[in-house]
Amino acid sequence: MTDVKYVTESDFQTEVLKADLPVLVDFTATWCQPCKMIAPIVEQLAEEWQGKVKVVKLDADQNPGVMMQYGVMGIPTLMLFKGGQIKERLVGFQSKEKLAAKVTPHV
Repeated sequence: MTDVKYVTESDFQTEVLKADLPVLVDFTATWCQPCKMIAPIVEQLAEEWQGKVKVVKLDADQNPGVMMQYGVMGIPTLMLFKGGQIKERLVGFQSKEKLAAKVTPHV
């Protein structure tokens, strides 16, 4: 399994907005049950998309500035960034198939 790296407010611009690849950001928290349910799916997709899509996590509790900047009101929220722009936003638990269907057209 691929370890999905965490990003923070300090490296969000470099790691996400200026990335060469599309970036799927998983806004999550350690206490969030639906986040724990979706984590293995996110990790599977990170492995399958290696070299095509960068997959990262952002801890909601430790990065409130990014949460506010992108209007994240509930977690898990997954956002796909491409060229610094949001291309997709999915809120709540999603199946692997639904996540893949939303991301694939942007790869």
